[in-house]
Amino acid sequence: MSRTLFQNANVVLPDSVRTGSVLVEDGKILDVDAGSHVQADEVVDCSGRYLLPGVIDDQVHFRDPGLTHKEDLETASRACAAGGVTSFLEMPNTKPPAITLAGVRDKEAIAAKKSRVNYGFYIGATPDNVAELQQATDVPGIKIFIGSSTGNLLVDEQAALERIFAETDLPICAHCEDEATVRANAERLAGTTDITDHSRIRDENAAVIATKRATELARRYKHRFHVLHVSTAAELPLLADAAPYITAEICLHHVFFNVDDYARLGSRIQMNPSIKTRADNKGLWQGLLDGTIQVIATDHAPHTLEEKSQPYPQSPSGLPAVENSLALMLDQANVDRCTLNQIASWMSDAPARVWGMVGKGRIEAGYDADLVLVDMNEKRTIRDAQQHTKSRWSPWDGDTLQGWPVATYVHGHCVWNTIRGFDESFRGTKLRFDHSRGGFWNTVDGIGT
Repeated sequence: MSRTLFQNANVVLPDSVRTGSVLVEDGKILDVDAGSHVQADEVVDCSGRYLLPGVIDDQVHFRDPGLTHKEDLETASRACAAGGVTSFLEMPNTKPPAITLAGVRDKEAIAAKKSRVNYGFYIGATPDNVAELQQATDVPGIKIFIGSSTGNLLVDEQAALERIFAETDLPICAHCEDEATVRANAERLAGTTDITDHSRIRDENAAVIATKRATELARRYKHRFHVLHVSTAAELPLLADAAPYITAEICLHHVFFNVDDYARLGSRIQMNPSIKTRADNKGLWQGLLDGTIQVIATDHAPHTLEEKSQPYPQSPSGLPAVENSLALMLDQANVDRCTLNQIASWMSDAPARVWGMVGKGRIEAGYDADLVLVDMNEKRTIRDAQQHTKSRWSPWDGDTLQGWPVATYVHGHCVWNTIRGFDESFRGTKLRFDHSRGGFWNTVDGIGT
C-alpha cells in the first residue's frame, strides 16, 4: 500500500475551508483530518496553499479520432492536467461519430493509451439510432445536437426527439439552438463577412426556442436532462423549478466575453452558441450565484489558428479552454465575486452528481483522490505559445490572472506540477457511472463511493 499525506493544506470541503492534512491511501482519500503523526510514504507540504477536488469538465471536444491535427487525447489530457482538470466527458462529434456503443468503446480504448486524466464519452443521438441508445451502458449519457451539427448528428425533427426522450433511460444533454431560426437568420444575412453577424445569426431567440422545447420534453417524459452551455439570460426562467429532472451549465466564454469583444478578438471568440451581450454576462453570473445554473464547463473545442484566421463565415466555431478554466475562476474568487466552495461545487461536485460519477467531486473519506493544489497568490499571464493544447492558442492570451494550480493528482498520483512538469508514464482510468442514484437533485450529499 502507498500513502501520501497532504500536510497543512487549506482544504476546500463541501461546506467549509479547513486547515489540516488529508491522508490518501492507494488512490483513495482515507482521512480528511489526519494528524501530523500519521505515517506516510510521501508528505506533500501544502502550507499556504489550497487543496480542491479535481475539476470535472463535462463538455469537451478533444477531436480524437479523425480530427487530430487540431487536438488529440494526449495533448488535450496534458492541458487538462496542467489546468487542474482530473476528469472529462467528451462529445460524440468525432470522425467517425460515436453513435454506437462500439464507437464509444473505440474511443475509450484510445483514451486508455493516451489520457493523463480520467475519461468518459457520451453516445450521440441520431434521428434513427434509438435502439443503439437503449443498449448503451456505462456511459455518462446521450448527447443531442438540436441545431449546430453536421452529418447525421443533427436531431431537430419533433418525432425523433419525442422517441429519444420517451424510449431511452440514460440522462440526456443537448446543444440547444433552434435550427430553423438559425437558418432563417443566415438567409437574411447571406453574404455577410462581418464576424459580429455570427451573434445575429445564432441569436437569443434561437437559444430560447430550443431550450424551451427540450426542457418541455424533459418535464413531460420525466427524463433527466442537462442544458449545455446556456448563453442567454433569457433562458434562465426556463430553468426555474428545475428539480428533479433538469440541470444546466454555463461555459466561461459566455460569462467573460460579449459582442463588444469581437472588435478585439474576432473569430477567436466565434462559438456555437454565439457570444451574447454584456447583460447576458451579468445574468448568467447571477444564475450561477442563485443556483439556477449548477455546473461550469468549457466546451473546449480547438481549431488551428490558421483555420480560425479564415475570413468569416469560413472561420470555424470553437475555442480551447481546459487549461485555463480553473485559473479564471480562482481569479474571480480573489476579487470576491465567488468563493472557493462555490468553485468546488460548480466545477467538481455538481458535474459528478449530474452524471453519476462514482467517487468523484469532493474531498471526503472514501472518494477518489483526484485533487488539485492551488496557490491563490500566484500570478501568471496566459500566453499562446505556452499552451499545452495542440492548437497552441487561447482567447485569453495576454490576460494576467491571480490564483493558479501548482500540482494535479489523479487517484493520488501527481500527474503534473510546476516543478517537474508531467509524469509521462501515468494514465487515467475510465469513469464509473451509476445513474440509479438519480442525478444532481437526488444526491445532495454527494455521489458517494
